[in-house]
Amino acid sequence: MNKRIAIGFDILFTRFGKQHWWPGDSPWEVCTGAVLTQNTSWSNVEKAIALMKSAGALDPRVVVELPGSELEALIRPSGFFRIKTLRLKNMAVWWLANVRDSKLSAGRSTAEWRQRLLEVNGIGPETADSILLYCFKQPVFVIDAYTRRIAARHFGTAPEIAYHELQKLFMENLPVSAELFNEYHALLVRNAKECCRKNICLEDCPLRAYLLIKSFKPDKLNRFD
Repeated sequence: MNKRIAIGFDILFTRFGKQHWWPGDSPWEVCTGAVLTQNTSWSNVEKAIALMKSAGALDPRVVVELPGSELEALIRPSGFFRIKTLRLKNMAVWWLANVRDSKLSAGRSTAEWRQRLLEVNGIGPETADSILLYCFKQPVFVIDAYTRRIAARHFGTAPEIAYHELQKLFMENLPVSAELFNEYHALLVRNAKECCRKNICLEDCPLRAYLLIKSFKPDKLNRFD
């Protein structure tokens, strides 16, 4: 299992290269995207963020002060806009209380920050981990539907494996590195969208035949040691 995960990164990186994730001009924009992307496509999130930018609302202070109806109109393209308005406002309150100069306040561990994020109404494990990894460069591996799909098909995990168990599997079998976790998750998403799709693993999926490459060594992981 350890070898499969390590080799998987090398194969995906060789195929797709660096992904430059997460798209966003600021940590708060990345955080906003992490909240809005729940149950929708990224293209819809981009539309909502563009509307927020044009209205000068891509700021946690503005989000807190903006009437709910106005924020709902701005993020409507992301779907579930009423509940996401509440979640985004909750997240903005948390951000203003805990973030200074786009950095987490000192004195707490990653695990403590994760627990505090999970206490925000509407923020689940995937969103919390995305915020920690992509906004604050904390070494946590994000588990999403794409990761589950590829892990079940190519790494031998159970499709119904618990979030924390699959996360632990990745984090215990890779060098502890926010940069690596960022890159690997982005590569998994890219492969799932282009090659290892929901109902079929296409012939050009780079992971289809990797178990046949007995001499393949995960040399690209060395850059993250």
